[in-house]
Amino acid sequence: MKKITLLLCLLLAGAGANAQQEKGIIGYSNWLDNWTEFKPHKTEQRDANQILAGNITENTKLLKRNVYILQGNVYVTNNAVLTIEPGTVIIGDASTKGTLVITKGAQIMAQGQETDPIIFTSNQSMKKAGDWGGIVVLGDAPINKFGSAGSYNMDLEPALTVYGGTNAASNSGILKFVRIEFAGKKVKGTTNTFNGLTIAGVGSKTILENIMVSYSGGDSFAFYGGEVTASQLVSYKSINDDFKFTQGTQGRLYNSLAVRSSYLSSNKDGSRCLEVRAYEKKNETDFTKKSTSITASNITMLNDSENIKADMEKGLIKEAVYVADNTSLELKRSVISGFNPAVLLDSQTEVNGANLKKIKFEEMFFNQCSGNIFTENKTENADLENWYGNSIFSNLYSHTDNKETFVDINNAKRPDYRLQLGKITASSGR
Repeated sequence: MKKITLLLCLLLAGAGANAQQEKGIIGYSNWLDNWTEFKPHKTEQRDANQILAGNITENTKLLKRNVYILQGNVYVTNNAVLTIEPGTVIIGDASTKGTLVITKGAQIMAQGQETDPIIFTSNQSMKKAGDWGGIVVLGDAPINKFGSAGSYNMDLEPALTVYGGTNAASNSGILKFVRIEFAGKKVKGTTNTFNGLTIAGVGSKTILENIMVSYSGGDSFAFYGGEVTASQLVSYKSINDDFKFTQGTQGRLYNSLAVRSSYLSSNKDGSRCLEVRAYEKKNETDFTKKSTSITASNITMLNDSENIKADMEKGLIKEAVYVADNTSLELKRSVISGFNPAVLLDSQTEVNGANLKKIKFEEMFFNQCSGNIFTENKTENADLENWYGNSIFSNLYSHTDNKETFVDINNAKRPDYRLQLGKITASSGR
């Protein structure tokens, strides 16, 4: 009887712990421990003893015992597989803006471990966003462009940057327990930037888990078409979007984190935690194909500011989520803390029953936001507030300081961004 009672107590205790953090990122323990790095500027790496350059045309393995410098644009081609051992360090060369491109048909097998992650970083002594290019993974899953094909040119070889096709279940490999730091170079002669990790036309058998992108000069994670599932992604203080989906992506994002900075992240239009668009260029879009449709749950989006109200008054903080017209977003059990406003809908999106069924916000926690859900260029949002404020959606609202909202946000080495409901006063009213 004592054993049964003890087991029941343990189960109830576990259920209680999970209830405390059922919104935003979840886990009985802090899954950010061990493999992440929130002070990459202060982390020193060994000097490189191997060079990665040119085309990789046959199966190749990178070893932990070496440190590799990524020089110029490096392409994995000819259906080759690039395998990277846990703990391997690859340094992007700043002078040549090193970039790694996994071409259509090739694979990257970068499977680190929680205590031994794979690290891509900068070779500069004073590291900054945009020091090197980033990682580009191209596949043959469907996209919504004419001809079912796109090209990620961006100052790269056009013939080697084609993506898209008909294989929704294609496999471009594994990225797991990987850190990508200080990527996002500017493209010569343009205002465009590379992203920390670009996923274009990638299929559902590709594994994307436990990936951290820090201080990217462009987007942290950019998805162009394809059919992807990703979990435990971390975007930390990048300049542009944290998570961008476009070109008909059929995507699922789960248990992931975006931390923005008022003074590092761009406050211009087009820079958000989560951006969902149907296309990049309307005249290239095939509207007979599936439009972008994203399901996301247990996402934490916060502005890491010591004085959110003052930063809002200075115009340093914009919206957290942007939903463009002709798209679908279902966002559940997520936290949006410290934005102005929380969500912005495209001005072309009519507020009607059909569109509101495609744009769902349920069991959300809106905290310290100057307004919750607005339509672009409109200051009146009573219709949206009344809709999403209905009790059937179970959305909660609060104005609680970040230090009280999250378990241990001020831990410099191992912050804990799980929600701490025990210290929060929340309500279902706005």
